[in-house]
Amino acid sequence: MVVQKKFMPLLALVTALVPFITAENILGARDGMHFSLEARATNKDGSTPIYKNAKASIEARVNDLLPRMTVEEKVAQLYVLELLLGHQNDTYQSYSSIQGDLNGWMNLTDPLDNTLVFNQTGLEEMMRLKGGSIWAGYLVPYEKLAYAVEIGQRYLMENTTLGIPALIQSEGLHGFTDDGTIFPSPIGLAASFNTDLISKVSGVTAREAEGLGINHMFAPVLDLARELRWGRVEEGFGEDHFLTGEIGHAFVTGMQSGTRRNTSSTAFARVAATCKHFAAFGSPQGGLNLAQVSGGERELRTEYLKPFNRACLDSLSIMTAYSSYDGIPAIANTHILTDILRNEWGYKYWVTSDAGSVDLLVNLHGTCDTRQCAAKVTVDNLSGEMGGGTYTFLTLPDQVKAGTVSINSIDGAVKGLLRTKFALGLFENPYPYNDYLSTIRTQESKDVLHSADTETIVLLENRKNTLPLSTSLGSVALLGPHAGRVSFGDYVFFNATKNGVSPLDGFKQHLASVSSSTKINFAEGSKLWSNDESEIAAAVDAARNSDVAIVMVGTWSLDQTLLWTPGTNATTGEHVDVSDLGLVGAQLALVKAVKAVGKPTVVVFVSGKPVAEPWIQENADAVIQQFYPGELGGLALAEVIFGAVNPSGKLPVSFPRSVGTTPVFYNYLKGSRPLDPGSVMDDGTLMFGHQPGASVELRPRIELHQIQLLIAHEITSTDIKLSSPTIGRSQGFSVTVTVHNTGSVAGKEVVQVYMTDLVSSVVTANQQLIGFKKVDIPAGGSTVVTIPVLSSQLAVWSVQGKWVVEPGAFSIKIGTSDQVFAQTTLTVS
Repeated sequence: MVVQKKFMPLLALVTALVPFITAENILGARDGMHFSLEARATNKDGSTPIYKNAKASIEARVNDLLPRMTVEEKVAQLYVLELLLGHQNDTYQSYSSIQGDLNGWMNLTDPLDNTLVFNQTGLEEMMRLKGGSIWAGYLVPYEKLAYAVEIGQRYLMENTTLGIPALIQSEGLHGFTDDGTIFPSPIGLAASFNTDLISKVSGVTAREAEGLGINHMFAPVLDLARELRWGRVEEGFGEDHFLTGEIGHAFVTGMQSGTRRNTSSTAFARVAATCKHFAAFGSPQGGLNLAQVSGGERELRTEYLKPFNRACLDSLSIMTAYSSYDGIPAIANTHILTDILRNEWGYKYWVTSDAGSVDLLVNLHGTCDTRQCAAKVTVDNLSGEMGGGTYTFLTLPDQVKAGTVSINSIDGAVKGLLRTKFALGLFENPYPYNDYLSTIRTQESKDVLHSADTETIVLLENRKNTLPLSTSLGSVALLGPHAGRVSFGDYVFFNATKNGVSPLDGFKQHLASVSSSTKINFAEGSKLWSNDESEIAAAVDAARNSDVAIVMVGTWSLDQTLLWTPGTNATTGEHVDVSDLGLVGAQLALVKAVKAVGKPTVVVFVSGKPVAEPWIQENADAVIQQFYPGELGGLALAEVIFGAVNPSGKLPVSFPRSVGTTPVFYNYLKGSRPLDPGSVMDDGTLMFGHQPGASVELRPRIELHQIQLLIAHEITSTDIKLSSPTIGRSQGFSVTVTVHNTGSVAGKEVVQVYMTDLVSSVVTANQQLIGFKKVDIPAGGSTVVTIPVLSSQLAVWSVQGKWVVEPGAFSIKIGTSDQVFAQTTLTVS
């Protein structure tokens, strides 16, 4: 391996370092043990320390290693630091500084430079203070990244007293961020309603990162999209806690399944997933990132915590939220982090803050007045500190000496990190693989990508069977600012879009593959961000000269370099919060002008969140939602529009008619929506409703999971069957239904089960998703689907502050969306 060959001549420089132990820096290491303070990595009797025994249990190894560590070594484990000195370009420096110390051991200011040289002084200093976790999520040549990881891990393993390897970290929300395969944004992945596919997606992400020595990914995001103005809606799995939990569980399972090569027999994961942001981060007041989230214990338990409880108990790390909940900063919330997460749920792995959030206790929340206070509050909740702030944890050794911080708090946090490292097998093999290229951008990865890009497309409207289009059409107008553009969501690497297929190129590729002579007439029509309507005329001409017009409009985000660069623009992504959910600039005018031509008009929304444009839903001949796609998004869209692939995506989030009608999440508490809403007519006439306090235009546009289908389907009430119509309070049950495809085209369908607790001691949701399954249905055939439901899914958080399954009647509903086709009654005795 080139990395190893070039590392060896430099090894002499590294091995010359011998850690210097003084009476001061051994504070915390336990004396009187079976090891001496002068040789803490060995046993007095010459036997192998348990923590070095690959066959010993993880807990035994943790308990053997911890007392050998000094306070300084323990605190160094609790940091996340930067691996790199620089970034792709100078404009990225300002963003990078919020993540942590960039004075690492590699100079990577030029993304094309592959010089394999490291800074010895920087290496030593970084590992001395912050060697527990190392941030490596940047676009650099693969060889240079592997070399940098190898240098760092070999130094830790061979030239520190105890030889504790580091977590090497990167982003992986929808693909590995160092030129790995980019999949649809998480909101799009959730639209697939396909947990098996999600596991394959995260599995590809982990596999591509693993070979380069990356062992820790900051994904998945489990924040609920109940506040649509928030910029990060695209990063999560939608508004529903059950769907988010199931998709999140599949994501964690796919990412962690398997083991690294040549590791211990007790290791059980290859890459650590990170569930974030714990907890209740996705519903900030006003939609503003970092703003307070309001709510009480019942809403916390019923909505925000459920996805984490489902998806994250086996996740090897959790990241806390920036925001406060009910006035308590998440990072300092002992009730959530200690009472619930650690004690009630029994979570025992690594918990870390988000970048810079410890300092926010001082400069945002105002609950601490010193760095010492912020560090103490955080570590007392058994959490580590990510970079991006003032590194408040550097105050911990002195606080331990002064007696203001208990060593037990630090030990508890370090134990969680060590369990994660042992679970990954890092003490045996933390290094990159020689054949890392064999696992990146493989044919298997491309096959999974293609499935993800096709299954995440949602058909919202299809009037007069406008779709699918025939490949024998004379011409099609492909219009709009998204037609010739590759649009990924945030958390992708610089220039990632160069690996993507635009709709324009995808249409050409697909039509060529089926030997179609259909001509594509392309015109941009308008810019995404401009009110200038001068280009609309060209789009109108293209529509007139075509048989069908397809107009592609929506929102846009940017990669992690450009998104944080001053002077660039975007309408979604981290820190990009908005006050309006409508189309920006001249986009709506473009759609109206094309529709006025009189040709069948298909509108495609490409976005990271719902677009509130009811005129389009009510007037377009067909409407498609494509949440930010992956690299094959343009091709997948062409395959759906021309009928090669049947669209099977469902909305994981509800669409409002306007920002003023939000929130519009489907599982609102009973009595929370007007019965007689007003409306605005096409000519501007205001039709006022009569609900007390009702304003104009209060009804939502498209509820959760609702779609129009290209395949015909039928579910009748005689097809639904419960495993038992009456169950006890601790019993689960199953719902079986037969789905008939009465059409001539095979396709996938998502069968969904909803529940309504008809009478309860507290107010419950008008309906709640409790099960789903995606199935293939042959043309003219039928499929029998059985969906299990746990008794705990019927429970309410009672007035007494306990989960209780109350006796009574529950309406069980079946459909392919929250629009019900069949229902029955379940009785809990």
